[in-house]
Amino acid sequence: MIRFDNDYMAGCHPKILEQLSLTNLEETPGYGHDHYCKEASELIRKECGNPDAEVWFMNGGTQTNSTVLNALLRRHEGVIATDSGHIAVHEAGAVEAWGHKVIELPSTDGKLYASAIDRYITDFYADATYPHMVFPGAVYISFPTELGTLYSLKELTDISEVCHKHNIPLFIDGARLGYGLMAESCDVTIKDIARLSDVFYIGGTKVGLLFGEAVVAKSSKLLPHFFTTIKQHGALLAKSRLLGIQFKTLFTDGLYYEVSQHAIHQANRIREAFTQNGYKIAFDSPTNQQFFTLPNEAMDRLAKNVSFEVWGRRGETETTVRFVTSWSTKTEDVDCLIQQINKLNNK
Repeated sequence: MIRFDNDYMAGCHPKILEQLSLTNLEETPGYGHDHYCKEASELIRKECGNPDAEVWFMNGGTQTNSTVLNALLRRHEGVIATDSGHIAVHEAGAVEAWGHKVIELPSTDGKLYASAIDRYITDFYADATYPHMVFPGAVYISFPTELGTLYSLKELTDISEVCHKHNIPLFIDGARLGYGLMAESCDVTIKDIARLSDVFYIGGTKVGLLFGEAVVAKSSKLLPHFFTTIKQHGALLAKSRLLGIQFKTLFTDGLYYEVSQHAIHQANRIREAFTQNGYKIAFDSPTNQQFFTLPNEAMDRLAKNVSFEVWGRRGETETTVRFVTSWSTKTEDVDCLIQQINKLNNK
C-alpha cells in the first residue's frame, strides 16, 4: 500500500532529525528563552523582511489558530472566514470553544474575496440592531486554501486593504504555506505575506518538521500578553528549544523551499497522470493537494493498492478524492501510483 492521505505521515526531514540528535543532551532554558528559538526567530524575521516582527513557536495548527484568534478578538467579536475554511470545518469548533463565532461567507473555490468581506461588514453596521450581534473582529484566510487554491498578489492586496479600511486584523493560516509559495502559478512571496497580513504563521508540521508552527506578528502591539495566552491554551512547550532547532534548520540554506518544491513536482506528476487518462479535476489546485472526481468503480479499484482521502461523502456514481504529496513523498511511490492510474481504464 502506498499512501497519499496527507502531508504529515512521515517523521521529519533527515537534516532536522540530525540536529535534534546532535543537540539532544544540551541543557537550555525553557519556554522560548533558549538561543535556538532566538536564532530561528532572527532567521524568520530576515526571511520576512521585517526586523521588528514578533515570532512565537507553537506545537500545531489547531492550537495556533485558536490561540491567535483568541488573542486578536475581543469577547463580543467573531472572525470572518469562508465556509470551507479550516477553522470552520476541520477544527472541531476550537475557535468557537473559546467564545468566538466563526462568521462563514460562502465560496465555491475556497477563497474569500475582498468584495464579500467589505459587503458583509458594511451591511453589518448598516443594521440598526448590530449591537445585539457578534461583531466582525478579524478576517481569517489560509494560504493555500482548504481546497488547494491560491490567492494572487492582487487578491491578497485587496483583502488587506479592506481589512485596514474597516480597522480589523488579517490573519493568514500558513499550515501549508511552503507548498503555496512554491507552486508554479504563485506570484506571492513570504515577504508579501508578512507585509499584507497582520499576523500569519509558517507551518512546519506539514512541511518537514516533527511538529511546530511559527507565528509571525507585525508588532508586539497586535498580540499583547501573548505568552500568557499561549500558556492558557496549553500550547506553551517547556522544551521549546525543540521548536527552535527545527525552525532554525528549516530556514537554513533554503531547506523550507527545497522540500516544498519537491512536493509540488510530485503533485504535478500525479495531476498529469489523472488528466491524461481523462479524469476530472475537482478543484484547480496548483499545490501539493490534488483533487479529482472519479467514477466509484475506478476509485474502488485504486483503493486496493493506494491510500488517499475521500473528500466529503461518497457519491452515487462518482466521488471527489484528494491525493496529497509532501516533502517525504518518494519518486518511486508516485511512479507506482501512475502505473495504477494507467491501468484503471483496462478492466
